Parts: sequence; C-alpha cells; structure tokens
Amino acid sequence: MNKALAAIVTVAFSTLAAAQMTPVGSWHSFDEKTGELKSLVVISETGGVLTGHIEQLLRKNADPKKLCTECTDDRKDKPVLGMEIIRGAKKAEGKDMWEDGKILDPENGKSYTLRLTPIEDGKKLEVRGSVLFISRTQTWQRVQ
Repeated sequence: MNKALAAIVTVAFSTLAAAQMTPVGSWHSFDEKTGELKSLVVISETGGVLTGHIEQLLRKNADPKKLCTECTDDRKDKPVLGMEIIRGAKKAEGKDMWEDGKILDPENGKSYTLRLTPIEDGKKLEVRGSVLFISRTQTWQRVQ
C-alpha cells in the first residue's frame, strides 16, 4: 500500500513539474535597460496556439490609459492595458519551445518573430523576438 501511494505522489509531482515547462501562465516582464518590473503578461493556449495579453502595467507611474500610437495593425490607438501582444506561437515538435508566432512591443509598435522557451524548470521564460538577423531576448519570471 505504501509503494502504491509513493508511486501516485511521484506521478503527481512529475505531472506538476512537466506542466510548468510551458509558457502558459502569468509572467512578470522587466525593462531590459533598468531591470524595473514592467508588466504582468498572461499567456493562454487555445487549440495548440498561444496568445498573450498585458494584464497589468506595473512600472512606477505607468499610465493605465496609454494607447499604442506606434502600432500599425488592428491594435493601432488601442489601450496597451489588456492588449494582445503574443499571437500564433505553436509548440515545436519534440522540444520545450514555442515558435512561429509574433510578439508586439507596444512601446515602438513593432512586431517580431517569436520564440518562447521555458527555462529553470519553467520558473523563467526566455522570450526571443527577431526581425531579419537582429534579435533580442528577455527573461520573464513566472508569477506563482
């Protein structure tokens, strides 16, 4: 009986650990230059496709009514708070990586090709945006 219970507990913890190796969840993003807490981004999955939106603006003196004046698509002049900034990312076959999507930087209105990679057992998320041969990577922290 004790062996069966131990096996169940082991499977349960293994499942929880594996579930964390996904971008799905809530994340804190940080300013690349200052390291200041910037926003809370929530990533969800529907039909194997990820989307992410800005749930909260956390920067000191952030304007909750700020609009994406630099955007050039359907998000032009829409509020940054609540804005969908991640679209279309899908899990790469056989890897703990999601790609083929786009990420929007609402500060400059530019969209980048996206790659999301959970690291440190899913506690952090490597967010890589690329245009042509130029890319930048941010590390987001999971919110428990």
